[in-house]
Amino acid sequence: MLATTTAALLPQPTAFAVAPESITTHFGATTDQERHQVDAYWTPERMKLAGALVPEITPVPEDDNTPDDPHPLPAGTPDPGATWRHGGAVDKSVGRLFFTFSDGYDGSCTATVVNSANRSTVITAAHCLRSVGAPADDGTWNHNLYFVPGYRNGTKPLGGFSIRSMATSSRWNADPGRTTSEDVAVAGYDTGVLVANPAAAGRRIAEVTGSQKIGFAEPVRDEFIHTFGYPKGQLNDPKAKYAGSRMIHCAGQARPAPKAPLLWGELCDMTHGASGGPRFGQFDTRTGTGTVVGVTTTSAELAGGEAPMLYATRLRDSARRLYNWAQTRLL
Repeated sequence: MLATTTAALLPQPTAFAVAPESITTHFGATTDQERHQVDAYWTPERMKLAGALVPEITPVPEDDNTPDDPHPLPAGTPDPGATWRHGGAVDKSVGRLFFTFSDGYDGSCTATVVNSANRSTVITAAHCLRSVGAPADDGTWNHNLYFVPGYRNGTKPLGGFSIRSMATSSRWNADPGRTTSEDVAVAGYDTGVLVANPAAAGRRIAEVTGSQKIGFAEPVRDEFIHTFGYPKGQLNDPKAKYAGSRMIHCAGQARPAPKAPLLWGELCDMTHGASGGPRFGQFDTRTGTGTVVGVTTTSAELAGGEAPMLYATRLRDSARRLYNWAQTRLL
């Protein structure tokens, strides 16, 4: 999740006026050897500690053994944050996205498998894939990307999927001396897409996990939204509520951020690690299905509003272009 910096909260209009927006792409694991290396890298302990600032001395977090509840959550129930216990399709199509930063430390975000022609498209936040800077600079991109749908307590219930290719808006190609990741995010460009490699048996990810609808409609004030993610703040702060062990759920009415009106959010206590997680409109709590209309970007610290708030980049034209690119890959 993006954090506050000394940069202005609202980006300068000239920061993105140099050239029209386009798509910037990058390759991940494209060979069998690379795929096997990524899969072997993400051991249960490494996944549990992803996001720890000093993993060498960080205790492995205890498992979250909150009992599952077979009964659906009543529709329209506000939820400021709790372990999701109600199963459904969301328990398979949403998962934890792991990666390694250029400095060698591991991190994680959240991502979702969405309906697509190639049955291999996953959506997340752009800042989970890269920092601002020249795309040819490999150091601006995260590595070892690995998506674990339905992640729970260090396990891979549906297996793990290495990432073949990824894309962000070209707005992330900005000069880091003039533009920060926060600038790009509050301007509405914090969407990233991934194309997952098939499973070992050759099945494409959506054939294993199912997939969720995706939509690009205008935000509606007070729309009731369901949000899912894998926050992991407890790894670095024992007083924090979540350690990334289970998927967390929030629900409530969405409103624009006071300091970043292109971002929309609701009351929710998720923090770092929830980035990239889906914002569902028209979510059916009985089936666990809905339409992904945004991805988690930041909290009230950056965007303003009553804490705890969690804000999303709503999917608009920029996200649609990325999605259209992704779903034509690997056919």
